[in-house]
Amino acid sequence: EEAECTRSAFVSALQARMGAPVGYKAGLTSEQVQQRFNASSPVRGTLLRNMLLPAGSKVSAAFGFRPVFEADLLVRIADSAVNTATTTAEVAAAIDRVIPFIELPDLAVSDPAALDRAAITAINVGARLGVTGEPMAVGPAQPIDQLLRTMTVTVRSNGAVLDEGAGVDVLGDPLRAVLWVAGDLARHGGNLKVGDLVSLGAFSRLSRPSPGQTVEVEYRGLPGNPTVSVEFE
Repeated sequence: EEAECTRSAFVSALQARMGAPVGYKAGLTSEQVQQRFNASSPVRGTLLRNMLLPAGSKVSAAFGFRPVFEADLLVRIADSAVNTATTTAEVAAAIDRVIPFIELPDLAVSDPAALDRAAITAINVGARLGVTGEPMAVGPAQPIDQLLRTMTVTVRSNGAVLDEGAGVDVLGDPLRAVLWVAGDLARHGGNLKVGDLVSLGAFSRLSRPSPGQTVEVEYRGLPGNPTVSVEFE
């Protein structure tokens, strides 16, 4: 409860330079990341308008106090029925866009190894920046829930493979992150709204950026095998 109160105050302070809320992020959605931070369930943060940058953006490698990057995805809510969804198929029916996303979190503290679930909540799950790719329209004709489960994710650094992941790395089914966010908001008297974005979580390990590094993420198995990239300076 103290962590959630701190998060609320922190997000309010961030809005002065980062803009109004545009959605939420689910953190600690992979077993690997949960183990790193000694947690057994996800956490929720708030995404603000100026956190989202266009594809190909140049970003300082020192964009935060403890900057890192990871492969992620955004989905856009198209139907408030998502708030009563109980399956990922119902979530799939309530979204209209999937957006490639390299998240650029800031772990924010002097000793990130000491962070736990409460502390990560307090720092708004490290939400600071992220680079968005070309949105993909999805609809009833596309089994996007199945495609997200079976996709593979490749992270390249200056052209060389840095890490690889899979859709099932996020809660066994990426759209479960949306179910979790909706449920967590409901427990606090809120809900997802049409137009909200939801960041699903990490499909790769957290890595530190370096000046001169170009990072590209490819999502094989999604329509067109989309990519998104960021250049650090």
